[in-house]
Amino acid sequence: QVQLVESGGGLVQAGGSLRLSCAAPERTFSSYAMGWFRQAPGKEREFVAAVNWDGSNTYYADSVKGRFTISRDSANNTVYLQMNSLKPEDTALYYCATTYLFAVTTKLSDFRSWGQGTEVTVSS
Repeated sequence: QVQLVESGGGLVQAGGSLRLSCAAPERTFSSYAMGWFRQAPGKEREFVAAVNWDGSNTYYADSVKGRFTISRDSANNTVYLQMNSLKPEDTALYYCATTYLFAVTTKLSDFRSWGQGTEVTVSS
């Protein structure tokens, strides 16, 4: 089981930016697609963004397209989520996760290992 560690969450005003990081302690993570999900209080976990094994392909939820950017630094075993133009509805616990796949996926069931989450709060 890969242990993923998220960081970078916090409190920000609407319109502001945050960059989330997800670090893995082992190199094997860099061989597979990674993703970010979020879960707001009282709601189900939802897909946010994903990147394929080498960073050449990405996919975003419609709600964040044009505002969020996912990227990966395989040399440092880290995946990032740059979040700009944040809205109060982006408030949630954000999780990163890894898969056993090379290609981008949005299916929750494809993600095998999860971090503990980092909290993002956007005030209006």
